[in-house]
Amino acid sequence: MKKILTISLIFSLIVITTFIKNSTKKIDEELFSLKENISDLNLELDNEKLEFDYLSSAEKLINYQNLYFENKLTQKSINEIEIINFAGNKIFTNDVKITDNEK
Repeated sequence: MKKILTISLIFSLIVITTFIKNSTKKIDEELFSLKENISDLNLELDNEKLEFDYLSSAEKLINYQNLYFENKLTQKSINEIEIINFAGNKIFTNDVKITDNEK
């Protein structure tokens, strides 16, 4: 009787250990997936922060111009900006059309 009880106890411990191991493995896979998603989102957040910091205001752009370009850049009116199209050996310019897409 003791042998049967001992064998059944060992067998039940093996089965329980297997279930625990499988559930732990699933949880580890989910955690890895979530960490990967978080790292991708953090990278995207860092890129957006960088873009926002550099392009958030005209004053910052002017400060960066003074800091890095030493007045080599000049301020232009939006009406002075043109699109340059190269077609073969000819160069065409078109005015930029500004539209309000938030309607």
